[in-house]
Amino acid sequence: MTRTILITGGARSGKSRFAESLLLPHTDVVYIATSDVSDDEMRDRVWLHQQRRPATWRTFEGVYQLRNAVCDARYYLLDCLSILTSRFMFDLTRQLDRIPIDAQTRVEDAVFGELRSLQEGIAVIGGTLVIVTNEVGLSIVPENHVARVYRDILGKVNQRVAAMCDEVYLVVCGIPMKIK
Repeated sequence: MTRTILITGGARSGKSRFAESLLLPHTDVVYIATSDVSDDEMRDRVWLHQQRRPATWRTFEGVYQLRNAVCDARYYLLDCLSILTSRFMFDLTRQLDRIPIDAQTRVEDAVFGELRSLQEGIAVIGGTLVIVTNEVGLSIVPENHVARVYRDILGKVNQRVAAMCDEVYLVVCGIPMKIK
C-alpha cells in the first residue's frame, strides 16, 4: 500500500529522529539526502545522521531527478524538503537582492514537481515515502528579503506537500503529534 508521510517541526525538534524511527523496522530503505556538504559543520551533521541509520539503508544524494532514487526498496526517507527548497531557490534565482513573485512561483512549482515525480515513482512499486521539512513560519518575520522569500516559498511548498500526504506530523521538543 502506497503511503506518503510528512514530518514538520522547528530546528532540532526531533523531526529526523522521528522519521527514522518510523522506518527502523525495515531494511529496504533508501535515504534521500538533500544536503550540500559545504563546510565542517555540515559534514559533522551528516556524519551524525549516518551513524544513526542502519547499515542496510541505502543513500541517494541530490536534489534533482529524485525519481532516480526509486529502486527495489519499499521505503524512502527524504531529509529534508527545506534544504531541497533552498537549493532550488538559489539554483533557479540568480538575482537574490530582489526575487520577483514569478520567480518564487517557479521555484515552488519546480520543488513540488520534483516531489510529485518521486511520489509517483514510489507509488508504482507500492512503497512508502516519508518527507522531513522545517516549519519556518512560526517565528518572527525575517529581516532580509531572501530569508522572507525563502520562508514564503517553503511555507507554500509545505502546504502543497501536506495536502498530498496521507499523514502529517508536527514534532515539538522531540514529541510527535499527528495533525493529519
